This record gives sequence, C-alpha cells and structure tokens, in this order.
Amino acid sequence: MASSTRTSTTLGTRSILARIAAVLALAACGVAIYLLVTSFTETESGNSKNDKKNRSEQSKDDKQSSLAPSYTVAAGDTLSAIAVATGVPEPRIERLNPELDSETLIAGQVLVLR
Repeated sequence: MASSTRTSTTLGTRSILARIAAVLALAACGVAIYLLVTSFTETESGNSKNDKKNRSEQSKDDKQSSLAPSYTVAAGDTLSAIAVATGVPEPRIERLNPELDSETLIAGQVLVLR
C-alpha cells in the first residue's frame, strides 16, 4: 500500500507542475501576441499617437483645401480625381463649368468649384 501512495503523490506533483507550466505558457503566448500586434501598429517613428494626430491635422488640411472656390488642372488630372481631391461631385463640377470637356482637360485650366 505504501507504494501506491507514493505513486499517487508523484503523479499529483506532476499534475500540479503541468498545470503551472500550462498557465505560464499561456501567459507567454499572450505577451508574444501583444508585442507582435504593437510592433505592427507603430509607425516608423515609433509613436502611433503622433500618427493619429498627424492624420487628423492632414484631414483638416484636406477639408480646407477642398473649400477652395477653384481648382487649377495639373497634367494628368482627370475629372474624377479632381472630384475626389476636392470633395465636389463630378456633376456639380460639370454644372459649374459648362464649357468643360471632361475628356480633354488642359493643364493650367481653372475650374470653378463653388
């Protein structure tokens, strides 16, 4: 009977050690996943908070630039690209510029947006 008690005690100790090891392995995996996710979300400068701030400032600049009353066509511009860049729908640009031929935009041509 003494040998069966010793065997169950040894198995009980192994079981406890296995459970502790499993918890530690799970915690290590969680830390590894956290580090992996944060490494991919940081910008090149290493500060994702400043990146969010820069994006909001950039969107403010975009909104201010889209409020301009006119747009000067650059080489390679298309009417749809101008509409996206300025936030003014294509039909509105065409309506405000009746002389406009959307197929042949000329660099330097000024379009009325407002």
